[in-house]
Amino acid sequence: MRVMAQVAMVMNLDKCIGCHTCSVTCKQTWTTRSGVEYVWFNNVETRPGQGYPRRWQDQERWKGGWRLNRRGRLTLTSGGRVERLARIFANPVLPTVKDYYEPWTYDYNKLTDAPLGDDYPVATPRSLLSAKPMKIEWSSNWDDNLGGLPEHADEDPMVALVRRQAEEKVRFAFEESFMFYLPRICEHCLNPSCVASCPSGAMYKRAEDGIVLVDQDQCRGWRQCVTACPYKKVYFNHRTGKAEKCTFCYPRIEVGLPTVCSETCVGRLRYLGVLLYDADKVTAAASVHDERDLYEAQLDVFLDPSDPAVRAAAERDGIAHDWIEAARRSPVHALISRFRVALPLHPEFRTLPMVWYVPPLSPVVEALTATGFDGEDAGNLFGAIDALRIPVEYLAGLFTAGDPEPVRAALGRLAAMRTHQRARNLGEVPDPAGPGAVGLTAEDVEELYRLLAIAKYEDRYVVPTAALPDARALEESAVPTECAVGHQDAPGGSGPFGENSGRRALPMVSLESFHALRRRQRADHEEDAR
Repeated sequence: MRVMAQVAMVMNLDKCIGCHTCSVTCKQTWTTRSGVEYVWFNNVETRPGQGYPRRWQDQERWKGGWRLNRRGRLTLTSGGRVERLARIFANPVLPTVKDYYEPWTYDYNKLTDAPLGDDYPVATPRSLLSAKPMKIEWSSNWDDNLGGLPEHADEDPMVALVRRQAEEKVRFAFEESFMFYLPRICEHCLNPSCVASCPSGAMYKRAEDGIVLVDQDQCRGWRQCVTACPYKKVYFNHRTGKAEKCTFCYPRIEVGLPTVCSETCVGRLRYLGVLLYDADKVTAAASVHDERDLYEAQLDVFLDPSDPAVRAAAERDGIAHDWIEAARRSPVHALISRFRVALPLHPEFRTLPMVWYVPPLSPVVEALTATGFDGEDAGNLFGAIDALRIPVEYLAGLFTAGDPEPVRAALGRLAAMRTHQRARNLGEVPDPAGPGAVGLTAEDVEELYRLLAIAKYEDRYVVPTAALPDARALEESAVPTECAVGHQDAPGGSGPFGENSGRRALPMVSLESFHALRRRQRADHEEDAR
Protein backbone atom coordinates (compact mmCIF):
# COMPACT_ATOMS: atom_id res chain seq x y z
CA MET A 1 0.00 0.00 0.00
CA ARG A 2 1.37 3.40 -1.04
CA VAL A 3 -0.73 6.17 0.44
CA MET A 4 -1.13 9.49 -1.37
CA ALA A 5 -3.38 12.49 -0.77
CA GLN A 6 -5.65 14.28 -3.22
CA VAL A 7 -7.71 17.43 -2.87
CA ALA A 8 -11.10 16.57 -4.37
CA MET A 9 -14.50 18.18 -4.89
CA VAL A 10 -18.14 17.11 -4.61
CA MET A 11 -21.03 19.09 -6.09
CA ASN A 12 -24.64 18.68 -4.92
CA LEU A 13 -26.71 19.01 -8.09
CA ASP A 14 -29.91 19.32 -6.05
CA LYS A 15 -28.78 22.82 -5.01
CA CYS A 16 -27.47 24.20 -8.31
CA ILE A 17 -29.73 26.99 -9.62
CA GLY A 18 -27.80 27.57 -12.83
CA CYS A 19 -26.83 31.16 -12.02
CA HIS A 20 -23.33 30.81 -13.61
CA THR A 21 -21.73 32.83 -10.80
CA CYS A 22 -19.01 30.19 -10.50
CA SER A 23 -18.29 30.43 -14.23
CA VAL A 24 -18.09 34.22 -14.24
CA THR A 25 -15.81 34.49 -11.22
CA CYS A 26 -13.53 31.75 -12.57
CA LYS A 27 -13.43 33.52 -15.92
CA GLN A 28 -12.52 36.84 -14.32
CA THR A 29 -9.80 35.23 -12.22
CA TRP A 30 -8.10 32.92 -14.69
CA THR A 31 -8.99 33.53 -18.34
CA THR A 32 -9.14 37.26 -19.03
CA ARG A 33 -6.04 37.24 -21.22
CA SER A 34 -5.85 37.45 -24.98
CA GLY A 35 -6.00 34.06 -26.67
CA VAL A 36 -8.40 32.43 -24.21
CA GLU A 37 -11.55 34.44 -24.90
CA TYR A 38 -13.44 31.24 -25.68
CA VAL A 39 -12.14 29.36 -22.64
CA TRP A 40 -14.26 28.56 -19.57
CA PHE A 41 -12.35 26.55 -16.98
CA ASN A 42 -15.69 26.30 -15.15
CA ASN A 43 -18.96 26.11 -17.04
CA VAL A 44 -22.52 25.15 -16.10
CA GLU A 45 -24.41 22.98 -18.56
CA THR A 46 -28.13 22.32 -18.74
CA ARG A 47 -28.97 18.65 -19.04
CA PRO A 48 -30.13 17.35 -21.43
CA GLY A 49 -28.01 19.31 -23.88
CA GLN A 50 -24.89 19.11 -25.97
CA GLY A 51 -22.61 20.82 -23.47
CA TYR A 52 -19.42 22.78 -24.04
CA PRO A 53 -17.77 22.02 -26.39
CA ARG A 54 -20.56 20.44 -28.38
CA ARG A 55 -21.05 16.73 -27.70
CA TRP A 56 -17.89 16.53 -25.58
CA GLN A 57 -19.10 13.18 -24.18
CA ASP A 58 -18.89 11.45 -27.57
CA GLN A 59 -15.48 9.77 -27.42
CA GLU A 60 -16.16 7.88 -30.62
CA ARG A 61 -15.63 11.28 -32.20
CA TRP A 62 -13.14 13.01 -29.90
CA LYS A 63 -10.95 10.00 -28.94
CA GLY A 64 -10.47 11.06 -25.31
CA GLY A 65 -9.73 8.98 -22.22
CA TRP A 66 -8.49 5.40 -22.00
CA ARG A 67 -9.59 2.07 -23.47
CA LEU A 68 -8.51 -1.52 -22.97
CA ASN A 69 -6.53 -3.09 -25.79
CA ARG A 70 -6.81 -6.73 -26.85
CA ARG A 71 -4.53 -7.80 -24.02
CA GLY A 72 -6.67 -5.98 -21.48
CA ARG A 73 -4.10 -3.26 -20.86
CA LEU A 74 -4.85 0.45 -20.71
CA THR A 75 -4.05 2.47 -23.81
CA LEU A 76 -5.07 5.96 -24.85
CA THR A 77 -8.17 6.08 -27.02
CA SER A 78 -6.27 8.50 -29.29
CA GLY A 79 -3.76 5.74 -30.04
CA GLY A 80 -0.66 4.08 -28.67
CA ARG A 81 2.73 5.76 -28.33
CA VAL A 82 3.99 4.71 -31.77
CA GLU A 83 0.75 5.68 -33.47
CA ARG A 84 0.73 9.13 -31.88
CA LEU A 85 4.43 9.67 -32.59
CA ALA A 86 3.86 8.88 -36.27
CA ARG A 87 1.35 11.71 -36.57
CA ILE A 88 2.83 14.12 -34.05
CA PHE A 89 3.19 16.89 -36.65
CA ALA A 90 -0.39 16.41 -37.88
CA ASN A 91 -3.29 18.08 -36.14
CA PRO A 92 -4.82 15.73 -33.55
CA VAL A 93 -8.58 15.28 -33.23
CA LEU A 94 -9.67 18.64 -31.87
CA PRO A 95 -12.91 20.54 -31.38
CA THR A 96 -13.07 23.57 -33.63
CA VAL A 97 -13.92 27.11 -32.61
CA LYS A 98 -17.47 26.44 -33.74
CA ASP A 99 -17.68 23.51 -31.32
CA TYR A 100 -16.60 25.73 -28.44
CA TYR A 101 -18.10 28.97 -29.81
CA GLU A 102 -16.60 31.99 -31.48
CA PRO A 103 -16.24 34.68 -28.80
CA TRP A 104 -17.71 38.05 -29.62
CA THR A 105 -18.24 41.58 -28.41
CA TYR A 106 -20.51 44.35 -29.66
CA ASP A 107 -19.84 47.45 -31.69
CA TYR A 108 -20.83 49.80 -28.89
CA ASN A 109 -19.58 52.87 -30.75
CA LYS A 110 -22.66 52.63 -32.94
CA LEU A 111 -24.73 53.23 -29.84
CA THR A 112 -22.69 55.96 -28.19
CA ASP A 113 -21.60 57.88 -31.32
CA ALA A 114 -24.65 57.49 -33.56
CA PRO A 115 -26.15 60.81 -34.73
CA LEU A 116 -29.71 61.77 -33.94
CA GLY A 117 -32.19 60.17 -36.29
CA ASP A 118 -35.48 58.32 -36.61
CA ASP A 119 -33.86 54.86 -36.46
CA TYR A 120 -32.66 53.27 -33.24
CA PRO A 121 -28.96 52.34 -33.56
CA VAL A 122 -28.01 48.66 -33.14
CA ALA A 123 -24.73 47.33 -31.72
CA THR A 124 -23.80 44.54 -34.09
CA PRO A 125 -21.77 41.58 -32.77
CA ARG A 126 -18.13 41.38 -33.81
CA SER A 127 -15.80 38.42 -33.48
CA LEU A 128 -13.06 38.74 -30.85
CA LEU A 129 -10.89 36.56 -33.08
CA SER A 130 -11.17 38.35 -36.41
CA ALA A 131 -12.94 41.63 -35.44
CA LYS A 132 -15.35 41.01 -38.32
CA PRO A 133 -19.15 41.21 -38.03
CA MET A 134 -20.59 37.79 -37.22
CA LYS A 135 -23.84 35.96 -36.68
CA ILE A 136 -24.16 34.41 -33.22
CA GLU A 137 -25.06 30.73 -33.65
CA TRP A 138 -23.59 28.94 -30.61
CA SER A 139 -22.10 29.66 -27.19
CA SER A 140 -20.92 27.95 -24.04
CA ASN A 141 -24.43 27.98 -22.53
CA TRP A 142 -26.55 27.85 -25.65
CA ASP A 143 -28.70 25.08 -24.14
CA ASP A 144 -29.21 27.05 -20.93
CA ASN A 145 -32.63 26.41 -19.33
CA LEU A 146 -33.63 24.19 -22.26
CA GLY A 147 -33.40 27.17 -24.59
CA GLY A 148 -32.05 24.95 -27.33
CA LEU A 149 -34.20 21.90 -26.54
CA PRO A 150 -36.28 21.47 -29.72
CA GLU A 151 -33.28 21.83 -31.98
CA HIS A 152 -30.39 20.37 -30.00
CA ALA A 153 -31.54 18.10 -27.16
CA ASP A 154 -31.83 15.07 -29.42
CA GLU A 155 -28.09 15.45 -30.07
CA ASP A 156 -27.17 14.92 -26.40
CA PRO A 157 -24.99 11.75 -26.51
CA MET A 158 -26.53 10.49 -23.26
CA VAL A 159 -30.05 10.88 -24.67
CA ALA A 160 -29.03 8.83 -27.70
CA LEU A 161 -27.53 6.16 -25.45
CA VAL A 162 -30.61 5.89 -23.22
CA ARG A 163 -32.90 5.77 -26.24
CA ARG A 164 -30.95 2.88 -27.67
CA GLN A 165 -31.35 1.01 -24.39
CA ALA A 166 -34.96 1.96 -23.63
CA GLU A 167 -36.73 3.66 -26.50
CA GLU A 168 -39.45 5.44 -24.52
CA LYS A 169 -37.41 6.56 -21.51
CA VAL A 170 -36.55 10.06 -22.73
CA ARG A 171 -39.27 12.13 -24.34
CA PHE A 172 -39.29 15.80 -25.14
CA ALA A 173 -42.99 16.52 -25.02
CA PHE A 174 -43.42 19.64 -22.89
CA GLU A 175 -45.30 17.93 -20.09
CA GLU A 176 -42.68 15.15 -19.90
CA SER A 177 -39.50 17.17 -20.29
CA PHE A 178 -36.87 17.42 -17.56
CA MET A 179 -33.74 19.42 -16.86
CA PHE A 180 -31.03 19.95 -14.29
CA TYR A 181 -27.75 21.83 -14.12
CA LEU A 182 -24.31 20.25 -14.35
CA PRO A 183 -21.35 22.47 -13.35
CA ARG A 184 -18.05 21.18 -14.75
CA ILE A 185 -14.38 21.81 -14.10
CA CYS A 186 -11.23 19.77 -14.76
CA GLU A 187 -11.57 16.44 -12.97
CA HIS A 188 -7.92 16.34 -11.76
CA CYS A 189 -8.05 12.60 -12.33
CA LEU A 190 -6.05 9.90 -10.56
CA ASN A 191 -5.22 8.41 -13.96
CA PRO A 192 -5.12 11.51 -16.20
CA SER A 193 -5.01 10.73 -19.91
CA CYS A 194 -3.93 14.31 -20.66
CA VAL A 195 -0.71 13.80 -18.70
CA ALA A 196 0.00 10.48 -20.40
CA SER A 197 -0.50 11.97 -23.86
CA CYS A 198 1.81 15.01 -23.52
CA PRO A 199 4.93 14.49 -25.72
CA SER A 200 6.93 17.23 -23.98
CA GLY A 201 6.12 16.29 -20.38
CA ALA A 202 4.55 19.67 -19.68
CA MET A 203 1.38 18.20 -18.16
CA TYR A 204 1.93 16.77 -14.71
CA LYS A 205 0.07 15.76 -11.57
CA ARG A 206 1.42 17.26 -8.35
CA ALA A 207 2.38 14.62 -5.81
CA GLU A 208 1.52 16.78 -2.79
CA ASP A 209 -2.16 17.41 -3.59
CA GLY A 210 -3.01 15.68 -6.87
CA ILE A 211 -3.70 18.87 -8.84
CA VAL A 212 -3.01 18.50 -12.58
CA LEU A 213 -1.15 21.48 -14.09
CA VAL A 214 0.67 22.62 -17.23
CA ASP A 215 4.28 23.82 -17.11
CA GLN A 216 4.20 26.74 -19.54
CA ASP A 217 7.96 26.58 -20.14
CA GLN A 218 7.79 22.92 -21.16
CA CYS A 219 4.63 23.12 -23.27
CA ARG A 220 5.31 23.06 -27.01
CA GLY A 221 1.73 23.29 -28.20
CA TRP A 222 1.36 19.73 -29.56
CA ARG A 223 -2.29 19.76 -28.40
CA GLN A 224 -2.31 16.01 -27.81
CA CYS A 225 -3.64 16.76 -24.32
CA VAL A 226 -6.70 18.49 -25.75
CA THR A 227 -7.57 15.34 -27.65
CA ALA A 228 -6.75 12.98 -24.79
CA CYS A 229 -8.87 14.77 -22.16
CA PRO A 230 -12.32 13.14 -22.44
CA TYR A 231 -13.93 16.00 -20.51
CA LYS A 232 -12.45 18.55 -22.94
CA LYS A 233 -11.15 20.69 -20.09
CA VAL A 234 -7.72 21.37 -21.60
CA TYR A 235 -7.66 24.37 -23.94
CA PHE A 236 -5.23 25.76 -26.48
CA ASN A 237 -4.23 29.41 -26.20
CA HIS A 238 -3.90 30.41 -29.84
CA ARG A 239 -1.92 33.52 -28.89
CA THR A 240 0.77 31.90 -26.75
CA GLY A 241 0.77 28.51 -28.49
CA LYS A 242 0.38 26.80 -25.10
CA ALA A 243 -2.13 24.52 -23.41
CA GLU A 244 -4.06 25.86 -20.43
CA LYS A 245 -6.51 24.31 -18.00
CA CYS A 246 -8.20 24.63 -14.62
CA THR A 247 -5.56 24.96 -11.91
CA PHE A 248 -7.93 24.09 -9.05
CA CYS A 249 -6.97 27.56 -7.79
CA TYR A 250 -3.80 26.03 -6.35
CA PRO A 251 -2.45 29.32 -4.87
CA ARG A 252 -5.62 29.44 -2.75
CA ILE A 253 -5.52 25.74 -1.91
CA GLU A 254 -1.94 26.09 -0.68
CA VAL A 255 -3.02 28.54 2.02
CA GLY A 256 -6.20 26.66 2.97
CA LEU A 257 -8.68 28.68 0.91
CA PRO A 258 -11.32 27.04 -1.29
CA THR A 259 -11.36 27.47 -5.04
CA VAL A 260 -12.91 30.64 -6.47
CA CYS A 261 -15.85 28.72 -7.90
CA SER A 262 -16.54 27.21 -4.47
CA GLU A 263 -16.11 30.49 -2.60
CA THR A 264 -18.57 32.36 -4.81
CA CYS A 265 -21.15 29.58 -5.33
CA VAL A 266 -24.58 31.01 -4.54
CA GLY A 267 -26.14 27.63 -3.80
CA ARG A 268 -23.29 26.49 -1.52
CA LEU A 269 -23.30 23.21 -3.39
CA ARG A 270 -19.53 22.59 -3.58
CA TYR A 271 -17.51 20.67 -1.04
CA LEU A 272 -13.72 20.48 -0.86
CA GLY A 273 -11.63 18.04 1.09
CA VAL A 274 -8.75 15.60 1.14
CA LEU A 275 -9.01 11.97 0.09
CA LEU A 276 -6.37 9.38 0.90
CA TYR A 277 -5.91 6.69 -1.73
CA ASP A 278 -3.71 3.71 -2.48
CA ALA A 279 -1.58 4.67 -5.46
CA ASP A 280 -0.68 1.00 -6.06
CA LYS A 281 -4.32 0.23 -6.91
CA VAL A 282 -4.91 3.00 -9.45
CA THR A 283 -3.88 1.11 -12.58
CA ALA A 284 -5.78 -2.02 -11.59
CA ALA A 285 -8.92 0.02 -10.81
CA ALA A 286 -8.81 1.77 -14.18
CA SER A 287 -8.25 -1.56 -15.97
CA VAL A 288 -11.31 -3.52 -14.81
CA HIS A 289 -12.92 -5.24 -17.77
CA ASP A 290 -16.57 -4.29 -17.23
CA GLU A 291 -17.20 -0.52 -17.36
CA ARG A 292 -19.99 -0.91 -14.81
CA ASP A 293 -17.45 -2.09 -12.25
CA LEU A 294 -15.37 1.10 -12.52
CA TYR A 295 -17.38 2.96 -9.86
CA GLU A 296 -16.83 0.29 -7.21
CA ALA A 297 -13.23 -0.16 -8.34
CA GLN A 298 -12.49 3.51 -7.74
CA LEU A 299 -14.19 3.38 -4.35
CA ASP A 300 -11.83 0.54 -3.43
CA VAL A 301 -8.86 2.80 -4.22
CA PHE A 302 -9.91 5.29 -1.51
CA LEU A 303 -8.70 4.64 2.03
CA ASP A 304 -10.40 5.17 5.38
CA PRO A 305 -8.48 7.94 7.21
CA SER A 306 -9.93 6.75 10.54
CA ASP A 307 -8.24 3.36 10.18
CA PRO A 308 -5.10 3.29 12.38
CA ALA A 309 -3.28 1.16 9.80
CA VAL A 310 -4.03 3.69 7.06
CA ARG A 311 -2.91 6.58 9.26
CA ALA A 312 0.35 4.82 10.09
CA ALA A 313 0.97 4.06 6.41
CA ALA A 314 0.22 7.68 5.48
CA GLU A 315 2.74 8.98 7.99
CA ARG A 316 5.27 6.44 6.73
CA ASP A 317 4.74 7.72 3.17
CA GLY A 318 5.38 11.33 4.20
CA ILE A 319 1.85 12.73 4.43
CA ALA A 320 1.71 15.51 7.01
CA HIS A 321 -0.35 15.00 10.18
CA ASP A 322 -2.66 17.94 9.45
CA TRP A 323 -3.44 16.45 6.01
CA ILE A 324 -4.35 13.13 7.61
CA GLU A 325 -6.62 14.96 10.07
CA ALA A 326 -8.15 16.93 7.21
CA ALA A 327 -8.86 13.66 5.40
CA ARG A 328 -10.60 12.35 8.52
CA ARG A 329 -12.85 15.43 8.65
CA SER A 330 -13.25 15.65 4.88
CA PRO A 331 -16.82 16.23 3.64
CA VAL A 332 -15.73 14.75 0.32
CA HIS A 333 -14.76 11.46 1.97
CA ALA A 334 -18.07 11.40 3.85
CA LEU A 335 -20.21 11.98 0.75
CA ILE A 336 -18.25 9.62 -1.50
CA SER A 337 -17.16 6.72 0.67
CA ARG A 338 -19.19 6.82 3.87
CA PHE A 339 -22.69 7.80 2.73
CA ARG A 340 -22.16 6.92 -0.95
CA VAL A 341 -24.42 9.63 -2.28
CA ALA A 342 -21.80 11.17 -4.61
CA LEU A 343 -20.96 9.61 -7.97
CA PRO A 344 -18.14 10.14 -10.53
CA LEU A 345 -18.73 11.78 -13.91
CA HIS A 346 -18.30 9.25 -16.74
CA PRO A 347 -16.14 6.63 -15.03
CA GLU A 348 -16.13 4.72 -18.34
CA PHE A 349 -13.43 7.14 -19.54
CA ARG A 350 -11.14 5.25 -17.10
CA THR A 351 -9.37 8.38 -15.86
CA LEU A 352 -10.68 7.93 -12.28
CA PRO A 353 -12.11 11.47 -11.94
CA MET A 354 -11.88 13.33 -8.64
CA VAL A 355 -14.82 15.73 -9.01
CA TRP A 356 -17.96 13.82 -7.99
CA TYR A 357 -21.65 14.70 -8.00
CA VAL A 358 -24.68 14.15 -5.77
CA PRO A 359 -27.48 13.36 -8.28
CA PRO A 360 -30.59 15.57 -8.29
CA LEU A 361 -33.68 14.39 -6.40
CA SER A 362 -35.98 17.44 -6.35
CA PRO A 363 -38.07 16.53 -9.41
CA VAL A 364 -39.22 13.33 -7.64
CA VAL A 365 -40.96 15.29 -4.91
CA GLU A 366 -42.48 17.79 -7.31
CA ALA A 367 -43.74 15.11 -9.69
CA LEU A 368 -45.36 13.09 -6.87
CA THR A 369 -46.99 16.13 -5.30
CA ALA A 370 -48.48 17.09 -8.67
CA THR A 371 -50.23 13.71 -8.86
CA GLY A 372 -51.98 14.25 -5.52
CA PHE A 373 -49.72 11.98 -3.45
CA ASP A 374 -47.59 13.06 -0.52
CA GLY A 375 -44.28 13.80 -2.20
CA GLU A 376 -42.31 13.53 1.05
CA ASP A 377 -43.74 10.17 2.19
CA ALA A 378 -41.07 7.49 2.32
CA GLY A 379 -43.16 4.82 0.67
CA ASN A 380 -44.09 7.07 -2.21
CA LEU A 381 -40.56 8.36 -2.67
CA PHE A 382 -38.86 4.97 -2.72
CA GLY A 383 -41.45 3.58 -5.10
CA ALA A 384 -41.18 6.52 -7.48
CA ILE A 385 -37.42 6.61 -7.98
CA ASP A 386 -37.72 4.49 -11.12
CA ALA A 387 -40.53 6.74 -12.39
CA LEU A 388 -38.62 9.99 -12.16
CA ARG A 389 -38.96 12.75 -14.66
CA ILE A 390 -35.19 12.51 -14.85
CA PRO A 391 -34.80 8.88 -15.90
CA VAL A 392 -32.50 6.82 -13.70
CA GLU A 393 -30.98 5.47 -16.92
CA TYR A 394 -29.98 8.99 -17.96
CA LEU A 395 -28.28 9.65 -14.62
CA ALA A 396 -26.59 6.25 -14.81
CA GLY A 397 -25.24 7.13 -18.24
CA LEU A 398 -23.66 10.24 -16.73
CA PHE A 399 -22.35 8.90 -13.44
CA THR A 400 -22.03 5.11 -13.34
CA ALA A 401 -21.27 3.93 -16.89
CA GLY A 402 -24.88 2.88 -17.35
CA ASP A 403 -25.31 0.91 -14.09
CA PRO A 404 -28.56 2.15 -12.49
CA GLU A 405 -28.11 0.45 -9.11
CA PRO A 406 -25.63 2.94 -7.55
CA VAL A 407 -27.88 5.79 -8.73
CA ARG A 408 -30.95 4.17 -7.18
CA ALA A 409 -29.02 3.62 -3.96
CA ALA A 410 -27.85 7.27 -3.79
CA LEU A 411 -31.32 8.62 -4.54
CA GLY A 412 -32.79 6.24 -1.96
CA ARG A 413 -30.47 7.60 0.73
CA LEU A 414 -31.38 11.17 -0.20
CA ALA A 415 -35.07 10.27 -0.08
CA ALA A 416 -34.63 8.64 3.34
CA MET A 417 -32.91 11.80 4.61
CA ARG A 418 -35.79 13.99 3.42
CA THR A 419 -38.44 11.74 4.94
CA HIS A 420 -36.60 11.57 8.28
CA GLN A 421 -36.17 15.34 8.51
CA ARG A 422 -39.79 15.95 7.46
CA ALA A 423 -40.99 13.86 10.39
CA ARG A 424 -38.74 15.77 12.79
CA ASN A 425 -39.91 19.14 11.48
CA LEU A 426 -43.56 18.11 11.89
CA GLY A 427 -42.98 16.99 15.46
CA GLU A 428 -43.43 13.32 14.61
CA VAL A 429 -41.26 10.40 15.63
CA PRO A 430 -39.12 9.42 12.60
CA ASP A 431 -39.54 5.85 11.45
CA PRO A 432 -36.17 4.06 11.86
CA ALA A 433 -37.17 1.67 9.08
CA GLY A 434 -36.61 4.44 6.51
CA PRO A 435 -32.87 4.91 7.11
CA GLY A 436 -32.49 1.18 7.76
CA ALA A 437 -33.89 0.37 4.33
CA VAL A 438 -30.96 2.20 2.68
CA GLY A 439 -28.26 0.94 5.03
CA LEU A 440 -28.08 4.00 7.28
CA THR A 441 -28.92 4.77 10.90
CA ALA A 442 -30.93 7.72 12.17
CA GLU A 443 -27.66 9.33 13.30
CA ASP A 444 -26.19 8.85 9.83
CA VAL A 445 -29.20 10.50 8.22
CA GLU A 446 -29.02 13.49 10.55
CA GLU A 447 -25.30 13.89 9.90
CA LEU A 448 -25.92 13.67 6.13
CA TYR A 449 -28.62 16.35 6.48
CA ARG A 450 -26.28 18.66 8.38
CA LEU A 451 -23.63 18.20 5.70
CA LEU A 452 -25.88 18.68 2.67
CA ALA A 453 -28.27 21.30 4.02
CA ILE A 454 -26.80 23.44 6.80
CA ALA A 455 -23.03 22.88 6.75
CA LYS A 456 -20.97 25.92 7.72
CA TYR A 457 -17.97 27.25 5.80
CA GLU A 458 -15.44 25.17 7.73
CA ASP A 459 -17.56 22.06 7.28
CA ARG A 460 -17.85 22.44 3.50
CA TYR A 461 -14.21 23.37 2.89
CA VAL A 462 -11.68 21.31 4.82
CA VAL A 463 -8.51 22.32 2.99
CA PRO A 464 -5.17 22.03 4.82
CA THR A 465 -2.40 24.47 4.03
CA ALA A 466 0.75 23.39 2.20
CA ALA A 467 3.21 21.42 4.32
CA LEU A 468 5.70 23.65 6.14
CA PRO A 469 8.79 22.04 4.57
CA ASP A 470 7.41 23.02 1.16
CA ALA A 471 6.60 26.59 2.13
CA ARG A 472 9.84 28.07 0.87
CA ALA A 473 9.43 26.41 -2.53
CA LEU A 474 5.95 27.89 -2.82
CA GLU A 475 7.04 31.47 -2.24
CA GLU A 476 6.74 34.02 -5.02
CA SER A 477 10.38 33.88 -6.01
CA ALA A 478 10.40 30.11 -6.46
CA VAL A 479 6.98 29.30 -7.94
CA PRO A 480 7.32 27.21 -11.13
CA THR A 481 5.38 28.34 -14.15
CA GLU A 482 2.62 25.75 -14.03
CA CYS A 483 0.10 28.00 -15.73
CA ALA A 484 0.32 31.46 -17.18
CA VAL A 485 -1.87 33.71 -15.09
CA GLY A 486 -2.18 37.42 -14.79
CA HIS A 487 -2.64 40.18 -17.27
CA GLN A 488 -2.61 40.10 -21.03
CA ASP A 489 1.17 40.43 -21.40
CA ALA A 490 2.08 37.47 -19.15
CA PRO A 491 4.34 35.59 -19.59
CA GLY A 492 5.67 37.79 -22.43
CA GLY A 493 8.26 37.44 -25.15
CA SER A 494 8.13 35.70 -28.49
CA GLY A 495 9.64 32.34 -29.25
CA PRO A 496 9.66 29.53 -31.79
CA PHE A 497 6.42 27.98 -30.47
CA GLY A 498 4.12 30.99 -30.51
CA GLU A 499 3.84 34.31 -28.77
CA ASN A 500 4.94 34.51 -25.14
CA SER A 501 6.98 31.31 -25.44
CA GLY A 502 10.35 33.02 -25.23
CA ARG A 503 10.83 33.54 -21.50
CA ARG A 504 9.56 32.52 -18.11
CA ALA A 505 6.24 33.63 -16.75
CA LEU A 506 5.91 36.55 -14.39
CA PRO A 507 6.03 35.56 -10.71
CA MET A 508 2.80 34.51 -9.08
CA VAL A 509 0.94 36.51 -6.47
CA SER A 510 2.65 36.21 -3.12
CA LEU A 511 1.23 33.87 -0.51
CA GLU A 512 0.97 36.68 2.03
CA SER A 513 -1.89 38.26 0.08
CA PHE A 514 -3.78 34.97 0.13
CA HIS A 515 -3.33 34.65 3.90
CA ALA A 516 -4.78 38.14 4.27
CA LEU A 517 -7.62 37.18 1.96
CA ARG A 518 -8.40 34.12 4.06
CA ARG A 519 -8.65 36.20 7.22
CA ARG A 520 -10.94 38.69 5.52
CA GLN A 521 -13.25 36.06 4.02
CA ARG A 522 -13.61 34.07 7.21
CA ALA A 523 -14.06 37.01 9.59
CA ASP A 524 -17.48 37.70 11.10
CA HIS A 525 -16.56 41.28 12.03
CA GLU A 526 -14.45 43.88 10.27
CA GLU A 527 -11.97 44.22 13.11
CA ASP A 528 -11.31 40.45 13.04
CA ALA A 529 -10.13 40.67 9.42
CA ARG A 530 -7.16 42.90 10.22
